[in-house]
Amino acid sequence: MKNEIQNILNELQKVIVGKQAALTKLLVAIFADGHILLDDVPGVGKTSIATAISKVMGLGYKRIQFTPDVLPSDITGFSVYNKETGKLTYMPGAAIGANILLGDEINRTSSKTQSALLEAMEERQVTVDGTTHALANPFIVIATQNNVGTAGTQLLPFAQLERFLMRLSLGYPDIHAQIAIIRDRQTTDPMENIAQVVSLSDVIKMQHEVQHVTIKDSVIKYIAELAEASRNNESIELGISPRGALFIAKTAKARAYVLGRDYVIPEDVREVLVDVCAHRIILSGQAKAAKIVPEQVVQNLIQAVKVPDGI
Repeated sequence: MKNEIQNILNELQKVIVGKQAALTKLLVAIFADGHILLDDVPGVGKTSIATAISKVMGLGYKRIQFTPDVLPSDITGFSVYNKETGKLTYMPGAAIGANILLGDEINRTSSKTQSALLEAMEERQVTVDGTTHALANPFIVIATQNNVGTAGTQLLPFAQLERFLMRLSLGYPDIHAQIAIIRDRQTTDPMENIAQVVSLSDVIKMQHEVQHVTIKDSVIKYIAELAEASRNNESIELGISPRGALFIAKTAKARAYVLGRDYVIPEDVREVLVDVCAHRIILSGQAKAAKIVPEQVVQNLIQAVKVPDGI
């Protein structure tokens, strides 16, 4: 599948120019069947990349713009009375039928709506009037939030934040990429020129192959030691959970797969650790007062824990 992965990247780079590393991370998360939080400034292509991924990979796509008045039923669906049958008829919400659900500005909606989304993210199902409705396979939430203009927003509940496999940032393009973006979009829209290169069944097959990537006991021990080090770090109040450790392994396997290997090496673990774990630790009051950021603390864990030999 290496050629297919490169073809996907080539198509995505028509929309998001000069960001191959970030695009590769997005593919890693998708092949690991994990949810993605895009936390970045406005205007860098967060919404565009979700749309492009769905088109290039042949995935069902729905978008919901989160505002304070969005209701849980907008996500889960609701029941209405049908005069002809005399029964309630289920009207699907945004989560039903979507392989990729784009949640724009996820931090602008209410806690009750967040709870409905949390069930969809964790259980891959929604419940309406006591009836459970299964979601599509795969079901991946790509949520965006801006780290500027935060008036009227609220922090995501930690329990929900931890359900995101990776928190990523695209960042501004460099000067050469910016020139290319301005020049190439005077008369054309790159979204209209990208092609589908894999199908839904291909994506499911790739996700299945990721599950069978080999991860040796020495690498598993390395992940466990990193998690343990986070729990004993004086800068961290709440360290990497068992779920977080499982996500590290899952993402490391997906990275190995995307890079063409069927086995995990310690470098895979180190390269995914910050993106997988920076948003799932809580810093101590002392660290916050010192203006230390979670990414820095997680990076320090990499330096502190010995890399296993013989891989």
